[in-house]
Amino acid sequence: MRLIIMGPPGAGKGTQAKFVAEHFKIPAISTGDIFRANVTRGTELGLKAKQYMDAGDYVPDEVTNLMVRNRIDEPDAESGFLLDGYPRTLSQVEELDGMIKFTGHELDAVLVLTVDQDEIVQRLLQRAELEGRADDTEDVIRRRQELYTEQTEPLIEVYRGRGILVELDGMGEVDDVTQRIFDALDVVPQS
Repeated sequence: MRLIIMGPPGAGKGTQAKFVAEHFKIPAISTGDIFRANVTRGTELGLKAKQYMDAGDYVPDEVTNLMVRNRIDEPDAESGFLLDGYPRTLSQVEELDGMIKFTGHELDAVLVLTVDQDEIVQRLLQRAELEGRADDTEDVIRRRQELYTEQTEPLIEVYRGRGILVELDGMGEVDDVTQRIFDALDVVPQS
């Protein structure tokens, strides 16, 4: 399976990605994890990414694309992968298409977790309080949701047009959401 999982901040993507990856015996690949691993190892790409991250800037597509390409070329991703946090732009969609086509495969599905925004704000505010994230205010959280909607809506439409979009209710107990995902993926043909 070659999958992407999308959803607004706080939708539970990271949690669900772990369960889905374990179920299909594929790696869950998070761009945040890739950035941190490259920075920790001191790779050339990691040093470039760190400059942007330290300044609070968005890591440019060319750096992100190379990191993702390198990661999905690793042996554990040969039989599939689940991407979390990539692609985020239309140009990244095109880049990913090229990466996957090069391997002779296709994306099997793009999962989108839909959630109630007010519920997510409350969830993230609780998490911020528990983890001591003073910068996660309601205004900041709502702005991140707006950015997600602005930046991600075009990607969702691209994948909807390809017929591989799977929209799922991301609300409720973790196990219930996981079961919804598995039920939806049971009917997806694998490339």
